[in-house]
Amino acid sequence: MDDNNNKPVRGLKRRDFLGGSSFLAGGVLLGGTLSGCDKPSASSPTNATSAAAPSAAVTAAGDKTLKLAVIGCGGRGTGAVANAMRADGATELVAVADAFADNAEACAAKARAMFGEIRVRVTPETTFSGFDAFQRATDMADVVILTTPPGFRPEHFEYAISKGKHVFMEKPVATDAPGIRRVLAAARQADANGLSVVVGLQRRYQPSYLEAYQRYREGAVGEIVSGQVYWNSPGVWVRPREAGQTEMEYQMRNWYYFNWLCGDHILEQHIHNIDVANWFLGEYPVSARGMGGRLVRNGPDHGEIFDHHSVEFVYPSGAVISSFCRHMPGCEDMVLERFQATAGRIDTDGNFKGASTLTSLAGNEIYSHSGLLDGNPYQIEHEQLFSHIREGRHINNAYYGANSTMTAIMGRMATYSGQEIRWDAALASERRLVPESSELSWDGKAPVMPDAGGNYAVPVPGQTKVI
Repeated sequence: MDDNNNKPVRGLKRRDFLGGSSFLAGGVLLGGTLSGCDKPSASSPTNATSAAAPSAAVTAAGDKTLKLAVIGCGGRGTGAVANAMRADGATELVAVADAFADNAEACAAKARAMFGEIRVRVTPETTFSGFDAFQRATDMADVVILTTPPGFRPEHFEYAISKGKHVFMEKPVATDAPGIRRVLAAARQADANGLSVVVGLQRRYQPSYLEAYQRYREGAVGEIVSGQVYWNSPGVWVRPREAGQTEMEYQMRNWYYFNWLCGDHILEQHIHNIDVANWFLGEYPVSARGMGGRLVRNGPDHGEIFDHHSVEFVYPSGAVISSFCRHMPGCEDMVLERFQATAGRIDTDGNFKGASTLTSLAGNEIYSHSGLLDGNPYQIEHEQLFSHIREGRHINNAYYGANSTMTAIMGRMATYSGQEIRWDAALASERRLVPESSELSWDGKAPVMPDAGGNYAVPVPGQTKVI
């Protein structure tokens, strides 16, 4: 299994869990995977391998036509379909599913316009909508794309793995701790059954990040002792309430602003930067403290989430990472990571024109890698998934996907409560935000409800209970 090597690297004792021999040199892929497959325990922030090795009966797909289904047909789902179809020319889209019929139909139409009738085999009978649509579409496919709002991810992933499907799923992979535990359990089942899973934390597939990470592992700047990670932006879309919508439909359309569906932007977007910190450090934090609130995006259409979070994560090694995210128009935009190490610093930038740079303590540049000259990571992650399926190799990103998601959830818990949150307590929490799909209906009561003025209860530090 080429994705789970645990080879020691000079001076990197706390990071040897990541293993894997594949990095980019001059734009050439070396080894079997771009991102490794760490497998931490479901009850510990460390990265010790704990899940069973995948079954020896991993079967290569060879030249077989692979049937593809997409669950969640918004912009990211449609984009992921295009990435998957470009990654593998012998793949056919056979089913689309979304809670809303108009989204499902639009996704199928866009795919057909891009790839033609020969490769897009979706029919009205295989265009599914409703809360149970995921089951019908999954049953038809060999490979499933999961791109719904993240609150649904644990149930959808669990079902796909139980049906023997390979999976691409977007980040984050859950919005609460019970969901994280479901994802980790399904990840172990994927290993046992030889099923490949890729998670859309695409910086782990981005050449500039991989080169910086490789040089860090080789000891170029020593050990990371602190860092700052940022996702500061104007924010995303708002979908105002329309006449005649039920409360459930309104929340599903405006899903970004409700924690049961989205988990707040510290989870939905800032997870990228938090994941980079976890990846480079090779461990997950033991505690989080933070503060946040709503200053600008604080109307009824902004649901219950904060518009800013600031969190201090403390790691087992003693490293401290400061995490900042903000949704405020007119402010400084910043989406990047900075790390201070014992012999220098690392700067990484996930923007398409960004660069990764390693610098000595004296300020001399050790290494710089500019932008996406070696390829688009959104595309590379799908190419890796399909090459593993075709060749009968195994890749499983679900472990680090789940644990970086849990890190962001822990940060949200800290800002909402105003308390120190410990990893073990956060992961063990039974506070469930998301009902099963079978419990939901368009006319039913939504998991959170507005008051008489149309406003939603917003977390209050010092009062809100999170565990």
